[in-house]
Amino acid sequence: MSLKDVQSQRDFRNININKVGVKGVKYPITLLDKKNGLQHTIADINMYVLLPSKFKGTHMSRFIEIINENKNEINIKKIHHILSQMKTKLNAQKAYLEINFDYFIEKQAPVSKIKSLMSYTCGLYAFSGDADELTLFVKVPVTSLCPCSKEISEYGAHNQRAFVSVYVKFTDMVWIEDIISIVEANASSDIYCLLKRPDEKFVTEKAYNNPMFVEDIARNIVKDLKLDKRIYWYKVEVESLESIHNHNAYACIEKN
Repeated sequence: MSLKDVQSQRDFRNININKVGVKGVKYPITLLDKKNGLQHTIADINMYVLLPSKFKGTHMSRFIEIINENKNEINIKKIHHILSQMKTKLNAQKAYLEINFDYFIEKQAPVSKIKSLMSYTCGLYAFSGDADELTLFVKVPVTSLCPCSKEISEYGAHNQRAFVSVYVKFTDMVWIEDIISIVEANASSDIYCLLKRPDEKFVTEKAYNNPMFVEDIARNIVKDLKLDKRIYWYKVEVESLESIHNHNAYACIEKN
């Protein structure tokens, strides 16, 4: 039975579409884990291609077919292969792949040494055109304590949760764990999933002894990223969910 291919019909409006495809595809993926070798998680996947002006539409089912064909190999080493398939199957000059996922690391409480799993929001954003490009995204929750509040108060200082978003482009493999370690080492305190009372005392006092503005956190992280020769581009965003203001504090540093 022959059915008409409407998507391939000619369009006469002479307008390219920069990105067309599928969004929000939930799919199991395999990640490279620095400690355990591999880690399995669930991802939200977005896939797009450039649609030339002459075509009426793209073939949405082909995106899902490509995911299914690579179902056991959706990881950082296979991303450019998947992009190549997208360009070939969809007759496209440019292809985009966005993979957002939760990554889990076992953390040990600082005093009680109790272990628990911390989750981090991460992403891999890839592009293929005349050249290929890959960006790693890691979002890390931390504690920030205000230096000004500590300085002007007779006792105490306001502190709150902050979120650090790091984007890096690199030449050789960069581990998610390495980025998380850099961020957590440069905040007032890192955050844990499970803490007992001695641990709470420790992290509270640690933050008090390490007051930092969002500007301090951003600059300290960039200072360490610059030392990593594998990383040739970065963007660092720090957003502090202020505990005494009705707004958030924000800082961003991006390498040109």
